Amino acid sequence: MSTSNWNTNDIPDQKGKVVIITGATSGLGKEASKILAQKNATVIMAVRNVQKAEAVASEIRKEYPEAKIEINALDLGSLSSVRTFSKEISEVHDHIDILINNAGVMMCPYSKTEDGFEIQMGTNHLGHFALTGLLMPLIKKAERGRIVATSSIGHRSGNIDFSDINWESRKYKTTQAYGDSKMANLYFAYELGRKLSKEDNAPIATAAHPGWTSTDLQRHSLFFRVLNPVFSQKVARGVLPTLRAAIDPEAKQGDYFGPKGFQEMKGNPIVVGSNDLSHNVENAKNLWSMSEELTGVHF
Repeated sequence: MSTSNWNTNDIPDQKGKVVIITGATSGLGKEASKILAQKNATVIMAVRNVQKAEAVASEIRKEYPEAKIEINALDLGSLSSVRTFSKEISEVHDHIDILINNAGVMMCPYSKTEDGFEIQMGTNHLGHFALTGLLMPLIKKAERGRIVATSSIGHRSGNIDFSDINWESRKYKTTQAYGDSKMANLYFAYELGRKLSKEDNAPIATAAHPGWTSTDLQRHSLFFRVLNPVFSQKVARGVLPTLRAAIDPEAKQGDYFGPKGFQEMKGNPIVVGSNDLSHNVENAKNLWSMSEELTGVHF
């Protein structure tokens, strides 16, 4: 990569680009929306809470009056919502340049999505898997489209039990379930990259993690609430790996971006490595097949 001090000044003008950002009302998604709107992209905020998104869009427009922002309802815990969203987008736009799969839930109490999936795997992985598959025809119409999966340092604790992906036969461990979902994000990005690498002029699939960044995502964890003031970095810094994964023209299939500092907790974004298990091709293929079966979405 060309620079180890990559920042928002390295993002060229995005005029004419159409960008979808899931979970765009707070944290990394809100910051990415603000920055890419400032860079003249058309930003589609894909959100559960439309009213909250309208407030965020108004906030961005006060600072950048020329910002092009659209708001569409999307609940990643509902495959019906994912299909409706994708249909609405295809009726308005003839291509999508960048899809940033940012939304997520973290270490929450046990529950299931509308379709019966464990809440963290269902929202963080399966919802985004379905969304990406349904939007892929539009992404392929862009000139070198980009799909970004948002993982986490927490993937290191992930070890998916494929025989009980919805935690119906085990005592629920929310931290483990979160790690599993973040491992799934990497399996998805890497397997998608392998599949796309066989096509000419195909979109690029990348992944990113924000290091230790303080966001609303951590509200269920006392650990993070206590230690964030000491160890975390601000959202404006934490969003940089996501933005580089989405924008850097030198990015390759399967590149994984994170902070360059100690233990990848803070710092400017560079290509980083994920753990050995995340590169298990058999597991990635298994998850892909299972995801197609569970969601009914086939790429």
